[in-house]
Amino acid sequence: MADFKPYVSHDSSLAEFTAKSIIAGALFGILFGAANAYLGLRVGLTISTSIPIAVITVALFKALENVWGKTSILEANMSQTIGSASSSLASGIIFTIPALFLWGFNPALMQIALLGLMGGFLGIVFMIPLRKFLIVGEHENLPYPEGTAAAQVLIAADSGGNKAKYVFYGLGLGFLYKGITALAKLWPHVISMKVPALKKGFLSLEAAPALLGVGYILGFRIAAIMVAGSLLSWLGIIPLIAHFGELVPVPLFPETDLVISEMSAPQIWTRYVRYIGAGAVAAGGIISVFKAMPTMIQSLKVGFAEIRPNANKSESKNRTESDLSFKVVIAVVLIFLIVSIATPFVIGLNQTIIVRIIGSIAIAIFAFIFVTVSSRIVGLVGVTSNPTSGMTIVTLLGTSAVFYLLGWTDAVSKAAVLTIGTVVAVSASISGDTSQDLKTGFLLGATPSRQQTGELIGALTSSFFVALAVVTLGKVYGFGGAEIPAPQATLMKTVVDGVLQANLPWSLVLIGVSLAVIAEILSIQSLPFAVGIYLPLSTLTPIFVGGVIRRIVIAKRQKKNENAAEKDTDAGVLLGSGMIAGEGIMGVSIAGYAFLTGTKPAGLPFSFEGLTGQFVSLAAFVGMCYYLFNTAFRKKLEA
Repeated sequence: MADFKPYVSHDSSLAEFTAKSIIAGALFGILFGAANAYLGLRVGLTISTSIPIAVITVALFKALENVWGKTSILEANMSQTIGSASSSLASGIIFTIPALFLWGFNPALMQIALLGLMGGFLGIVFMIPLRKFLIVGEHENLPYPEGTAAAQVLIAADSGGNKAKYVFYGLGLGFLYKGITALAKLWPHVISMKVPALKKGFLSLEAAPALLGVGYILGFRIAAIMVAGSLLSWLGIIPLIAHFGELVPVPLFPETDLVISEMSAPQIWTRYVRYIGAGAVAAGGIISVFKAMPTMIQSLKVGFAEIRPNANKSESKNRTESDLSFKVVIAVVLIFLIVSIATPFVIGLNQTIIVRIIGSIAIAIFAFIFVTVSSRIVGLVGVTSNPTSGMTIVTLLGTSAVFYLLGWTDAVSKAAVLTIGTVVAVSASISGDTSQDLKTGFLLGATPSRQQTGELIGALTSSFFVALAVVTLGKVYGFGGAEIPAPQATLMKTVVDGVLQANLPWSLVLIGVSLAVIAEILSIQSLPFAVGIYLPLSTLTPIFVGGVIRRIVIAKRQKKNENAAEKDTDAGVLLGSGMIAGEGIMGVSIAGYAFLTGTKPAGLPFSFEGLTGQFVSLAAFVGMCYYLFNTAFRKKLEA
């Protein structure tokens, strides 16, 4: 791409890697990492935080201009680079670590932090030799949507204008609403009703600003596919099980105590439908990996070619073409192997040296494969749609199969398989974020080696706090419950249990597999459809409403102006991002308070309950919907 000219030329000497950019990025990483951990444990989804962090960075630096002096666009980019690393690190941890607690293990806080740090470092350094091919060489073919959008935000801010207020409005709304429902407990946060004439048919909606924001960011199609899967569960599968289950006078496996006629709709969902959902998600994840196989093969060829030391050399000494030395890649991999083999803190809990050697080799192989795959996939579909869970499932299936053949099927072996999956999941996830950030830097004219160093700093500074948020939430609420269901980690636990203990109700799992295959045949994305089957309907309905609002906003904008583009809804995206962050920060804060004091918030002495409470909750949710729509449609972003 010799003809491409970035926003800042290669011979410019703007400030970039400065103390204020490092400090701001680290602080934003801690806040958004904790918020994303909370979101992921609730709904099994995380979002890219590059854009909101870029926006808030610009606002902070402008507000403190008299203290810190004028900020360059490259400093702002460094802040968002460091800050956004925490979100992907959170993804890998929340997808796996809660399963250890569900098995009865109690991993140390520092062990969880070390797993995240190791996975983060591996993902970042494995991406280094791929930058010149994926970011530079494939510039015209791989748009990297979040990276490009973050660059546009920073350029717009550098040119003049202010978008940050929408993030702050959303942050305040999410923070306040979560405080009202979870701290003050003024009204219930879930609205539910039985469906007449449908045996144990059940509809519900969680009036949560974070979920509304997630739906707006995801868009209508993905949100609709997800809610369709959930409606199939709650208005189709559960009533079918309830109808025919009445004919069975004894408990039906895997339930051992209650007969189906005595079970409520949520109990049927927990004991039967979640296995169907688990099979669907596993199949959807594997299908997504197979669909990416051509990309995987091409990327692996390039990866093996580029990882040679001489492939990283360049005749040009331009600032914008300098990567971290290949020696850094080798050093990080060697340090990982030494730590993971020599100590019990990475692979499982007090595992033998043989287990740690095999586990470390498995991590190195799977991490490099999926870093290469993830870095290319996010270039096409973005970080939010990166099939990290599918890659993690493949890792767990492969590792579990090896352990099963070797006869390692006890509880400690399960922990080893799970921690291997944790490191790989973090590596695959953070490599996607790194790719987006390097795309932003490429468009702006940043220094790649400094960005890569910033990513390492971001992983280092946020790993402990993300782990702390996960442990705190788990101790206060418990994993697998209504507040913190940890759906992805529960699924990973099911996968490992199924392979090592052969105790899955395979008929239910295979029904889920067939549903995922049918979805693919009908040209429906199987993974979001399967996630819908697996998650509660109350979680998916507000996400769907958010997607509908975005669909309406786009349609009205295009009707008003035929040349209107989807990017014109940026105010809604920024507001939604703020709502997610605000609710997440309040959620983690409440958990921290409960953890430190040993008591959960008791709420106010007065609250709206029963039918009145449901109407108040619905009215508040409708108000949030209108505010999101009005902001996205009517508020013109300053360019």
